[in-house]
Amino acid sequence: MKHIADLPDTIAVFPLPGAILLPRSRLPLHIFEPRYLAMIEDCLKSDHRMIGMIQPRAGQGGAPVLSSVGCAGRISSFSETDDGRYMVTLAGISRFRVESEVAGFVPYRRCKVDWADFSDDLRAEETQTDFRRDDFMDKLARYFKQRNLGVDWSSLKEAEDELLVNALSILCPFAPEEKQALLEARTLSDRCRVLETLIAFSLQSGSNSDDVLQ
Repeated sequence: MKHIADLPDTIAVFPLPGAILLPRSRLPLHIFEPRYLAMIEDCLKSDHRMIGMIQPRAGQGGAPVLSSVGCAGRISSFSETDDGRYMVTLAGISRFRVESEVAGFVPYRRCKVDWADFSDDLRAEETQTDFRRDDFMDKLARYFKQRNLGVDWSSLKEAEDELLVNALSILCPFAPEEKQALLEARTLSDRCRVLETLIAFSLQSGSNSDDVLQ
């Protein structure tokens, strides 16, 4: 799918707090709720096999309100467990803006979406031009230590800029609104700046006065 015209106007959406997908990234999902099992089954029957990951926000009664921007991914792998759960992986295609929610006789939510604001998502991998990688990796190591997070450090060091920034944006335990800010960052450079800010804030808020990030 290299052109906006190839993307569907309406997609199923999976509102999952704290979970985001980004273009050219991958997100593993463990599906067990009946409505989302049905969503996966219907998606696999479609030509595009796409699902939109989107952040829900608290509303006044009823179903949670959907954020205005999400990211769609294509099911790239699928397996079923002995007890009927699904293990799937989404490959990120493009972000989208929600135009309206679509009513219908399905147990999951669907939205009419607009891809136009994110046409650059369909291009080749982004590269960084102002990424101070050594400085960033030093702060990242301190962040992992502060959070007691295990990581394959050698893989991170070898990763290209886009893979590194996007994987960290998806995997780091930031708050849902912080995840949304990472998702909506227009470019890789913008997302990197948001990511660095979040890591720096975490280090500062968790440090002693004489260990504050400079």
